[in-house]
Amino acid sequence: MDITLLDWLHSVAGTDLTEKGFTASELEKDAVAVAHSSGGQLIIEGDSAGPDPEGRPEILITRQEVADEERGYFAVFSPAVARSQLLRAMGNAAEMNRLARTDVSNRRSIQRKDYVLRELIEIGKNLNAYKVLDDLLRVILEKSRHLMGADAGSIYVVEGEDTAPEQRRLHFKLMQNDSISCEWSEFVMPVSTASIAGTAVVMKRSINIPNVRDIPADAPYRFDASWDEKTGYRTISVIAIPMINQEGVVMGVIQLINKKRNPSVKLVSPDDFDKEVIPMDAAGRELVETLASQAGIAMENTRLYAEIKKIFSGFIKASVHAIEQRDPTTSGHSFRVAALTRELARAVSSQKDGKFRDVTFSNDEIKEIETAALLHDFGKVGVREEVLVKAKKLYPQNLEIIRARIDFIRTSIENDHLQRRLLMLEEGTPAPELSILDQARQRAISDIDECWRIINTANEPTVLAEGDFAKVEEVAGRTFFDVNGRRRHYLEPDEVKALLVAKGSLTAEELEEIRSHAAHTISFLERIPWGTGMHNIPKFAGCHHEKLDGTGYPHNLKDQDIPLPSKIMAVADIFDALTAADRPYKKAVPLDRALKILDFEVKDNHIDGELVELFKRHEIYKVLEGADPADLIEQ
Repeated sequence: MDITLLDWLHSVAGTDLTEKGFTASELEKDAVAVAHSSGGQLIIEGDSAGPDPEGRPEILITRQEVADEERGYFAVFSPAVARSQLLRAMGNAAEMNRLARTDVSNRRSIQRKDYVLRELIEIGKNLNAYKVLDDLLRVILEKSRHLMGADAGSIYVVEGEDTAPEQRRLHFKLMQNDSISCEWSEFVMPVSTASIAGTAVVMKRSINIPNVRDIPADAPYRFDASWDEKTGYRTISVIAIPMINQEGVVMGVIQLINKKRNPSVKLVSPDDFDKEVIPMDAAGRELVETLASQAGIAMENTRLYAEIKKIFSGFIKASVHAIEQRDPTTSGHSFRVAALTRELARAVSSQKDGKFRDVTFSNDEIKEIETAALLHDFGKVGVREEVLVKAKKLYPQNLEIIRARIDFIRTSIENDHLQRRLLMLEEGTPAPELSILDQARQRAISDIDECWRIINTANEPTVLAEGDFAKVEEVAGRTFFDVNGRRRHYLEPDEVKALLVAKGSLTAEELEEIRSHAAHTISFLERIPWGTGMHNIPKFAGCHHEKLDGTGYPHNLKDQDIPLPSKIMAVADIFDALTAADRPYKKAVPLDRALKILDFEVKDNHIDGELVELFKRHEIYKVLEGADPADLIEQ
């Protein structure tokens, strides 16, 4: 049967239980102490609640879960239970129920603290994963607002050394607001107690303001209401929490605005602000301060990472400058190739169809490729400087030796002519014969001058006509007598060999030495302990002279064995070598001609045709327009 709880209790007890110390509200609140449900009904099932055979009152106090979470205690009595026993049992049940409620409250508090602890641990792990400051700040502000239940917030970054307070600045870097969307911009202001955020930096502690309209008159800071006036927003509660690193240096400030009773509610109307906005509580402040300490360390790590990257980038650039100082004729080449390679790699990564549709380079991979391209000629440190800077077929000192030899031959001709003419004059030789002698002298001088012209022409690093080879060999076959009376040739064998180079300025041995720079690049770069994400640099850089048909160097790799970044680099390297205007031994090739030469290289199966098409279609070469080579490399 179902009866009203209070009626049943009154009938069993024979008195109003409120007179025994139980208030009506307590009885209603503790209804679960004597009932199977919290609905205020006592349900007696069958005759199970009757007295036992020996006539002893049957009193049972047991525990039961209610509404999934709440646990209460209820009592079952025999109809003949004594009033005193009933009251005692009721009191015990009520006390046990009170303890149960306390237990539930404690368990919920523990669960909440456990959740917050796990959340803070997870946040800490995630913060250390960010290497870019802007990304880190965004996460810091999001998590801080979540922990506090704040509607809006901002982050300031402290710039300048802690040892020079007068030079420190607060850089407004980020703003978030759940209720309104508005434009904002970064700005910088001095670190001082004139602002709330500045005070947090100077004092190195949190500044908690329940209502910015109630800031004490003697407070050094004031609330700047200009943003509220501009947007229509209404700032009420504010807390500024400094982010301090492990060395006690303030890295920045988290500023949270308008803690809400219900974090999901948007503040739109004045009534929303009045009802929902509350002061920042101590528990929330403690949580955000814990996060702020983690954030300060994470910011310091990010700063150190950025500095390391800057040092690394500077070292790479300095190394490239040092290498190019050994070969001034290619000054800026490495920087231009790196920029061209980077942009072509990005074009490859952006393809949605075709050969490269499945190729995607991350930002870190693009940086690795760019760095490899920047260092592609690093191996030139292992090549003799005289070979690197050899602009013509003969080294300058060798050409001077030949010039001295030609001058000696010319002088010998002049001396021989003068001696013979003097002798003829002493013998009274007629003038016509003297004239014949003079003409012979003039022909000999003209002939030696022609030999010198042929040598100078052949010395230029151009493709020689067939006749020029013959002329060089004819000059080389001529002989003269030196000061010791020994017969010698106009040109030594090594000089002839150099002058007969059909293309460029290098002999076969010198060309092989130049080509060795690719192997040197791999060998030298492999000695550097590249970190994660950079370990492919030696391979990428060292394979930029490999050709698809296997005729390249240093390993004669074929198409499928050449890394894609190296293929990209090869296109960039050839293009810049053709169009560079700083080569003293050749003129820069016009753009249209350079692109046609790239097509010839494709036809010869030396470089990838689709890469060349991307190079042309995306106009990759425009990245070089009007830029200083060193400025082409991204930080």
